[in-house]
Amino acid sequence: MARGTRKTAVLKLGGVGALAALLFAGGLQLASAGENNRPATTAAAQTVNCPTVRDKLPAVPAAASAQVERELANLDQEIARQNKRLARQAVRPEGGPAFIDNAILGPLRSKRVAVLDRIEIAFNRIGAQRPNLDALAACSLNAPGVPSAVNGGAGQNGAGQNGNGNAGGQNGNAQNGNGNAGGQNGNAGGQNGNAGGAARTVNCPRVVLPAVPAAAAGQVQAELATLDKQIAEADARLARLAVRPEGGPAFIDNAILGPLRSKRVAALDRIEIAFNRVGAQRPNLDGFATCGLN
Repeated sequence: MARGTRKTAVLKLGGVGALAALLFAGGLQLASAGENNRPATTAAAQTVNCPTVRDKLPAVPAAASAQVERELANLDQEIARQNKRLARQAVRPEGGPAFIDNAILGPLRSKRVAVLDRIEIAFNRIGAQRPNLDALAACSLNAPGVPSAVNGGAGQNGAGQNGNGNAGGQNGNAQNGNGNAGGQNGNAGGQNGNAGGAARTVNCPRVVLPAVPAAAAGQVQAELATLDKQIAEADARLARLAVRPEGGPAFIDNAILGPLRSKRVAALDRIEIAFNRVGAQRPNLDGFATCGLN
């Protein structure tokens, strides 16, 4: 990746996204193009305000964890998609007063109902008590500049309470996301029904970005969701490995962490290019590619 000078005004974005809301300094900066295509104004877009799911779940049995992780990543990806639409709406409004309810929040609720139902079924299928997640389907809107709460990273990297769950960091690096620590979703804390052992999870660094220009916001959000999804997929594989070990001592490095790093390099490079393409200074994200294990 090409290297650039880091900006000092940064904040934590956070898996997997995957999977993932825009947690930019001061909110998403939406702008009209100024000289040399650089942002000239600073109107912030609204974002969807959906209840977090990961922190509302009971401990997830190992046999259900892979499915649950996939569905949590799906929830975050859908939030990212709708935030992208809201960002476009802030720049180029369309429809009447009910457009956001009818074209964004209504369909989003329907999609969340389906995903939440699949999570419930994942519990029920293996004989665990089926949680009731109905109340977590409906979303509203945040005030302009307020980031969405997503499900991307459980308590890792010292990110504290706010990452990927509620205004404070995305990419699977905080309380609510991607099953990466904190005892949630069968990926830590000794639960999972595996003879008292816990599946390991990947430990990926939080991605720290400068304020994102509006013209790059859609691409950046999509790549953050991709990072969350990659973490969720790696965690799901580690969960299966805890139940059915395979390979030798280097299997995790060669089959999970190595490929994960390569995928992250590509996603981070695309984020850098998104900045560069709109004439903004290209950030240096090389240091966020390598993951370890919790």
